[in-house]
Amino acid sequence: MRYTERLQQRINKTGSRLCVGLDPRPGDGGTEFVRNFLRQVVEETAPWAAAYKPNMAYFEAMGIEGIRLLEDLLTTMPDDVPVILDAKRSDIGETQKYYAQGYFGRWNVDAVTLSPFLGYDSIEPFLGWEGKGIYLLAVTSNPGSADFQRQTLLDGRAVFELVTALGERAKEEGRATDVGYVVGLTNAAGVLERIPDAPLLVPGLGAQGGDLAALAAAKRRAPDVINVSRGILYAADDRDFATRAMDWAEKITAAYAH
Repeated sequence: MRYTERLQQRINKTGSRLCVGLDPRPGDGGTEFVRNFLRQVVEETAPWAAAYKPNMAYFEAMGIEGIRLLEDLLTTMPDDVPVILDAKRSDIGETQKYYAQGYFGRWNVDAVTLSPFLGYDSIEPFLGWEGKGIYLLAVTSNPGSADFQRQTLLDGRAVFELVTALGERAKEEGRATDVGYVVGLTNAAGVLERIPDAPLLVPGLGAQGGDLAALAAAKRRAPDVINVSRGILYAADDRDFATRAMDWAEKITAAYAH
């Protein structure tokens, strides 16, 4: 089964497009505290999670113990929920080969985020994995996405369209790995209509203040997922993780219904 099909099955099963971001703050306690915290998050949010997205930076900040924690966490994730590793890796092809072996081969995550800046040969090592997916950074949710990603070239294309051209090339070549894109809600205006109907990983909702209206209006058919991290893990309220996840899932579903 291809990654896109697996993700679509999960969306159909839950009726939710919510991606739960696993971004533990290293200063909150020792690794055992973080381990128990994340297990509780996963256990409580699973009914509404279309996917989980652990972010490598938060685990790397805890040193080698954080990497061990992530590795242990991955072995306990629900089998039917895709895991997107937010690594944003970018390197020459030979190095990327080993990243792919580590993430897909050893950790067996379902998808990985990649920076496409080094070009097509830098993503090729990730393209031969059956049932896996990659998300290329196209238009990120930070203000600095205007510095490069949304700049217009002399031929009228935006830089992010050079990124989507890589994904279209992989599709035309019949590669085993599905290619999607990271598109931040905060910067989606005028962008979505120029993005192929491939799976999107959409940050920028919740704490970053992104608006779902543009995404819902695009009427995309691909299995897009919308990430919420701080709004579930660290919301300033007394609700449990399950209630927060349910609330975000319902808000996303309601937006798509209009």
